[in-house]
Amino acid sequence: MIDFTTLADLTPGICSVTLRELGIDDVVRISADAGLAGIEWGTDVHVSDATSAAHAKEATEAAGLSVMSLGSYYRSGAFGDFEPVLSLAAALGARRIRVWAGELGSTDASQEHWDAVVKDTQRIADLAAARGTAIAFEYHGNTLTDSPETTLELLRRVNHANVGTYWQPAVGLSDQQALESLHEVLPHLVGVHCFSWGPEAERHPLRSRKLLWQTVSDVLRGNGKDMDIMLEFVEDDLPDNVLNDAAFLHTITLGED
Repeated sequence: MIDFTTLADLTPGICSVTLRELGIDDVVRISADAGLAGIEWGTDVHVSDATSAAHAKEATEAAGLSVMSLGSYYRSGAFGDFEPVLSLAAALGARRIRVWAGELGSTDASQEHWDAVVKDTQRIADLAAARGTAIAFEYHGNTLTDSPETTLELLRRVNHANVGTYWQPAVGLSDQQALESLHEVLPHLVGVHCFSWGPEAERHPLRSRKLLWQTVSDVLRGNGKDMDIMLEFVEDDLPDNVLNDAAFLHTITLGED
């Protein structure tokens, strides 16, 4: 029997990269119209300096939405200057920063590359912790988090309380394979990127993988840890499809579909 008193809350949001071609105010307006609760602002286009970060923060909060995280493109292992990323997060009001686990897939990465990613992640995690900000790995191909096994190995080696991981269904996996990967990383999960792609990255309506996303939502709610679940990419990048996918996302986060 499910103990409904311990079910986690799932908060539906969106990554601003989903609407990369639109400005900050349009991203906020569409997100609010879709009834979403928050936005992960990316540094690729929308949040690139203190001015744009302050604009995004103000517009997001004025619409009654929350800033879920800063989607940075910092590559752990590069030992770059992380202070600008931290400053953007502070100006945005983001309490979590997404980073990438190196620049090579796990099968192509040398031991030296692994060591560099581990050491650099520990460094930036310390810097972020001092600012009250968490670090989360993007779960993605061509990085060290390209499988649940390597993600767990990286997190084990980093061994830092301020570092977790996102999850998304890897392209080409069956529903069952995707769910298995979710279960493996679940203890370290801090957020989910939500989309439905075909076997070769074709974009489809979120509902086209209805069973997968229903089950993902059930697993997340039953895990007892509140979680942001953020739309990332929609069919043809159309605002109308944000509205359509958000409607489905609402139903599954509430356990109604």
